[in-house]
Amino acid sequence: MKTVTPTIVVFDLGGVLIDWNPDYLFRQLIADETERQWFLANVCNSEWDLQQDGGRPFSEAISTLSAKYPEHAHLIAAFHARWTEMIGGTIAEGIAIFDALETTGVPLFALTNWSAETFPYAWDNYPFLHSFKDVLMSGREKLIKPDPRIYARMLERIRLHYPDTEPEQLVFIDDVRKNADAARELGWHAIHHTTAADTAAQLYHWGLLP
Repeated sequence: MKTVTPTIVVFDLGGVLIDWNPDYLFRQLIADETERQWFLANVCNSEWDLQQDGGRPFSEAISTLSAKYPEHAHLIAAFHARWTEMIGGTIAEGIAIFDALETTGVPLFALTNWSAETFPYAWDNYPFLHSFKDVLMSGREKLIKPDPRIYARMLERIRLHYPDTEPEQLVFIDDVRKNADAARELGWHAIHHTTAADTAAQLYHWGLLP
């Protein structure tokens, strides 16, 4: 069990602070729920989308997938063309935690799996992102959580601000368990974010929230 109390918080974005869900768009395009869920599980699925988060251009991804599923080409193209309709806004409970940490002066960073092509929309439309000391985005780094190398790069970037930072001084909050587990295996504290109340309680336990 770690004896060092964390002093720096690293946030995931999607599912913690920003509400992103492809269903928001595709419920408009595929009325039948069974058909829609099949499409999102088998065509434009999370594994396919994650490759864009890792740096693959959407043009290449759409072209390749459309060749495999030509009957769904118009829906595949919409995944990028109407991507902004997948964002439901910020998650109020997560933002409340972010605001409370910022108010108390806790250094805040972000580590997100996000395409370099779509992230500028979030950057331009969600001003709170500018309050992070740094945002490490997978699409620019060509690395995807839970690859240990992206956590190492995050630590390097944090050390540009706080040169003596050690892994045990960090706490990572992510709604994907394997991403939180990967940080923990590297010596970070980590929270698998399931509810804002549970996350806030853990941060309070560490003295990061008043």
